[in-house]
Amino acid sequence: MTNAIRALNAAKVKYEARCYDFTEHGGTIQAATELGLDHHATIKTIILEDETKKPFVCLMHGDREISTKNLARARKVKTVQTCAPETADRHSGYHVGGTSPFGTRKRMTVYVQKTIYDLPEIYINAGHRGILVAMDPRDLDAVLPGLTVPVDVAIEQ
Repeated sequence: MTNAIRALNAAKVKYEARCYDFTEHGGTIQAATELGLDHHATIKTIILEDETKKPFVCLMHGDREISTKNLARARKVKTVQTCAPETADRHSGYHVGGTSPFGTRKRMTVYVQKTIYDLPEIYINAGHRGILVAMDPRDLDAVLPGLTVPVDVAIEQ
């Protein structure tokens, strides 16, 4: 039972856990391939920080990259960058590769690529390497009340 699963249960969100054999640096493509999922619907959770070192989260399609320039603009800051793995672990309470936006150690704003809400179902990390949850993307706001900000910061890989 991870903190992410506890957060989903507390919010009374319907989900289905899906387990796979985690491989270091396998990313969303490995999870999607192993579980037979749409890579576009397999969502990655990235911990970033702005120039003041304030951490935040961005959710992005597995087959897309984040435009840090557009994300900085949306956040109304000069620059943003991904956190070093140990810093991301410290902010989220999870290990990189198992990072979930749910039940994080620190309360952080979550920027959600707005096209994620158009999907019928998403597959997102459940707080441990090798576990995803399948859920309705519209339930993100129920689990993360007051934290989600829809943005358009995707660029194709």
